[in-house]
Amino acid sequence: MQSSNRFFDDLAKVATGAVSTFTGAKSELETYVRQQLQRLLKDADLIKREEFEVIKSVAIKARTEQEILEERIKNLEKKLNLTKKTVKTKRAKKTSTKKPLKKTSQ
Repeated sequence: MQSSNRFFDDLAKVATGAVSTFTGAKSELETYVRQQLQRLLKDADLIKREEFEVIKSVAIKARTEQEILEERIKNLEKKLNLTKKTVKTKRAKKTSTKKPLKKTSQ
């Protein structure tokens, strides 16, 4: 009986030692993973959220201004085309109302 108790005591000590070893290994592994993630994030060249929001607002403003300018260009092109058409029709009217010159024979 004494030998079986001693066997279980030794087994318990071995199990306790193994658990403490695994606990230590677990904490070492967690520390290593945390360090690697921090290094990766540091080297990843990421920006802060505030900087992203500022750049996003600048991009939105630029896009809005671009759309406004595109609309202005379309309107100016329409006006320019109308002006060209009126000039062409005026020229056509002038040439059709002129009398042809008579040739004189000498």
